[in-house]
Amino acid sequence: MIRLDQGVEKDMEWVERLNEAMRYLEGTFTDSIDYEQLGRIACCSAYHFQRMFTYMAGIPLSEYIRRRKMSLAAVDLQSGDAKIIEIAGKYGYSSPTAFNRAFQSVHGVAPSAVRNEGVQVKSFPPIRFRITVKGAEEMNYRIETREAFRVVGVSAPLEKELEKNFMVVPKLWGQAAADGTLEKLAGMMDGQPKGLLGVSACTDEEQWKYFIAVATSKESGGLEEYTVPGAVWAIFPGEGTNQSIQELEQRIVLEWLPGSGYEYGNAPDIEVYLNADPQNAKYEVWIPVVKKKA
Repeated sequence: MIRLDQGVEKDMEWVERLNEAMRYLEGTFTDSIDYEQLGRIACCSAYHFQRMFTYMAGIPLSEYIRRRKMSLAAVDLQSGDAKIIEIAGKYGYSSPTAFNRAFQSVHGVAPSAVRNEGVQVKSFPPIRFRITVKGAEEMNYRIETREAFRVVGVSAPLEKELEKNFMVVPKLWGQAAADGTLEKLAGMMDGQPKGLLGVSACTDEEQWKYFIAVATSKESGGLEEYTVPGAVWAIFPGEGTNQSIQELEQRIVLEWLPGSGYEYGNAPDIEVYLNADPQNAKYEVWIPVVKKKA
């Protein structure tokens, strides 16, 4: 893949912002970690920062933080006389039991064993992102500016640590299919975008929620209402299984966003499901964007 110099510069700027956020994170392992600040450094929301990190690093941010803390805790145990309970508190664990569980899950041994000569532990060095130039398939997309629009549906609250939500969204879809909500929503849709919507309402200014909804002007009929704010959207079409939508979202973050001239805007992510067959789905991924400042 050949890139123009301007595109490479945009890539480098994007990656450097991520690395600046990681440098900030390195100084906070003994404090309360401010996810919103990480997002601000990377010029996006805490939600979008965690998604970008997961796609780029291959592990959730919360898991990386746990590994780094336990790596540093092992060094503390080997090199000092501090009590285990003191080291547990240093890295944010209020109970020795929770610390012991986390430590063993990373190192495979108890904290009390680390001071014995010859005991093997793991080291997880800080992550630093860099640009990798490689071949890639083409990506189709369009840019649209939309006014705010109303959606109606059902929702579930989301945790600020994305890893905790892995079961929330599939469970909500399962419930909506089983209790007739999806069928009810399909009969209500009369707005744009036309399709079943998965709306990740996760800006820094609101309680994070995931909605299964439709754009409609009809009465809510006891369902929940939400207004998607006006924004500029980068819209990517796709088709295939449910897994393929995750692959498309990963490509958007890793391949399109860095050199696009855009960065994440302050609005929800939206998945638009255009047909009802999960094994042969047609869909669009909408991400909110703003032009990068010169």
